[in-house]
Amino acid sequence: MREHLELQHLVDDEIECQSIGRRPTTTSYYTFNCKSCPYLGLLLATISSLFFSLCSVIVKSLVDINPMELAAFRFVGVLLPAIPILIYKGEHPFPKGRRLMLILRSFVGTTGLMLSFYAFRHMPLADASVIVFSVPVFVAIFARVFLKEPCGLFNIITVCLTLIGVVLITRPPLLFGHTVVSLTDNHEKTEQADLWGAAAAFTATLFGANAYILLRALKGLHFSIIMTNFGSFALVQTIVVTWAIGAMCLPRCGTDRLLVVALALFSFGGQILLTLALQMEQAGPVAIARSADIVFAFFWQVLFFNEIPNKYSVGGAILVTSSVLLTALRKWAVSLPETSSIRKSLGCLATL
Repeated sequence: MREHLELQHLVDDEIECQSIGRRPTTTSYYTFNCKSCPYLGLLLATISSLFFSLCSVIVKSLVDINPMELAAFRFVGVLLPAIPILIYKGEHPFPKGRRLMLILRSFVGTTGLMLSFYAFRHMPLADASVIVFSVPVFVAIFARVFLKEPCGLFNIITVCLTLIGVVLITRPPLLFGHTVVSLTDNHEKTEQADLWGAAAAFTATLFGANAYILLRALKGLHFSIIMTNFGSFALVQTIVVTWAIGAMCLPRCGTDRLLVVALALFSFGGQILLTLALQMEQAGPVAIARSADIVFAFFWQVLFFNEIPNKYSVGGAILVTSSVLLTALRKWAVSLPETSSIRKSLGCLATL
């Protein structure tokens, strides 16, 4: 309950600051001149999407390395650069009053990423990305459950559209039937892998929605604190899981090891840019910018894997992306002052 009240205070304080023109009372360790570059937060979020989409390409390409082990390498890339920054800034790595929230953020973020890596490996890249990055739509559900925020007709409509889009992308045999009459063993295995991948992607979305809320609540902390806790907890969790399933191995020399290093670097860059974007900009516009990941995923899928999306995938992607964009626009409109011209132009979204 304490964490929920704290998160609500952060949101209320930010809205009040925008309406009367003062700085937030919550402590921030960054001083950005946002007036000179008002879209810097959105730019950082878009670049973050590019880095994360390249991570998904690497995960799908390294077929000889288990996705859980790749997740461990990814968190090495998050942790190692964050530790020197934490020491240089002289920050406490485990600040009192935020410890439980840091642990929860680390657990849900790690579990969500492990599941998304599994989905990237066993599904078409664009399809998995569309499902995984429908997170903002489900944030409203968890805000209702944990923060007792209202969940109106608009939220119900966007969730339904998202679920329909997910069904079109995954095309479960129960609804769509089999595309061929005679199934070979390889085809059956592929179909089962796709279904498990879809289940992993959807579950990753639910974990990601919770991580989104917790990360926004921790916006007053220096990013090195968040990333050090996230990286250390995640590294332990992924190593334990990798060892438990017997998937630990050393990547082959040459291209595989270079790609693993690139995965770590892109992960660090994407994570730090996303954290900075959420500290500089509201969650709604950042969610819109993060939707660029879906566009990148379709481009990489065609460029690197020669997988042309079918009409069901395109239709599902349009539904899910529309839901994400509408959700982000509504969140932004509601947080703006009543006198704002942008809020008036988006009045229909704010009133639903």
